[in-house]
Amino acid sequence: MRRLSPLDHLITQADALVKVVSGHARSTGRPSPGGDEPGPMLDDHDRQETGRLMRVNHAGEVAAQGLYQGQMLTARTPAIRAQLDQAAREEGDHLHWCARRVHEMGMHTSLLTPFWYVSSLGVGALAGLSGDRYSLGFVDETERQVEQHLDRHLDRLPPSDTVSARILEQMKQEEVEHGAKAMAMGGRTLPWPVRSVLMPLTSKIMTHTAYRI
Repeated sequence: MRRLSPLDHLITQADALVKVVSGHARSTGRPSPGGDEPGPMLDDHDRQETGRLMRVNHAGEVAAQGLYQGQMLTARTPAIRAQLDQAAREEGDHLHWCARRVHEMGMHTSLLTPFWYVSSLGVGALAGLSGDRYSLGFVDETERQVEQHLDRHLDRLPPSDTVSARILEQMKQEEVEHGAKAMAMGGRTLPWPVRSVLMPLTSKIMTHTAYRI
């Protein structure tokens, strides 16, 4: 197999960015667990709240695409790169499910989508450069924090919005699986300042911003 040059990598990442921003991110193509119908009619307040929450989740999935791409760029072994790629495709399904739900609510996805992707790409590359074991540990810790985030959103969803709830429950289940697989492949727990200070702070900034923009 031909060794990719820096220009090849640049073109690949530019292509991935365009696909994510344009709504054509790689995925497995699975149907949404929310079903084909938008669900019960929500009043304006509940519709906007659902739209904003799902916009935040969409932004998180954009970030996930960037993180996985960055980690794949700097992964040491083909097996870990393949695992990251499969997880990224499953997260691509989440991305599409969230985007569809945002649009069903008459809302738009975050205007900062390119920034979420590019900044996360850099973070993912740094995680990969720290070594495969820490990179896998980063996956696990990220998914743990996403699981907690999804629990909070499930509590905040309007009770009648069973469609979004089904989507978030499926996403939550798969985030747990991604973390478990990463640790089974040799993931190493991240240092306390990274997992307990830096990562929650970064997540808080992103979620509060995407909720509004």
